[in-house]
Formats: sequence, structure tokens, C-alpha cells
Amino acid sequence: MSPLQTMNQKTFSRITGIVFLIIAVLHAVRIVYGWDAVIAGWSVPLWLSGVSVVLSAYLAFHGLTLGRK
Repeated sequence: MSPLQTMNQKTFSRITGIVFLIIAVLHAVRIVYGWDAVIAGWSVPLWLSGVSVVLSAYLAFHGLTLGRK
């Protein structure tokens, strides 16, 4: 049996929460430093990172909360 088959819901929620927390922090750092992000020639506006911070932080909070129970 592989380690992924033995992962329970609590571990999955913690890992997911940490991943979304990292994403939220990186978007916040992008806003603070004004880093440019270009995807296929399209310049991603900073306000979109603001939305991403809120959504990622929300998902991180719930993932980490479920991981505690």
C-alpha cells in the first residue's frame, strides 16, 4: 500500500491548507512589491492578486481548521 492510499482526511486538509496559505502569501508579496505577472502576453492586474489573496486565505483557513478537528 502506497503512502497516498493511507492519507486520511485530516492530513489532506492540513496539506491543502498549507498550500493555499503559501499561495495567499505569494500573492500578497506580489502586491506589496508590485511585481509584474505576464501570462501568454497578458499582464495580470494587481487587483486580481488582491482577489486571489482573499480567496486563497479563506481556503487556507478552512483547510487548516478542518485539519485540526
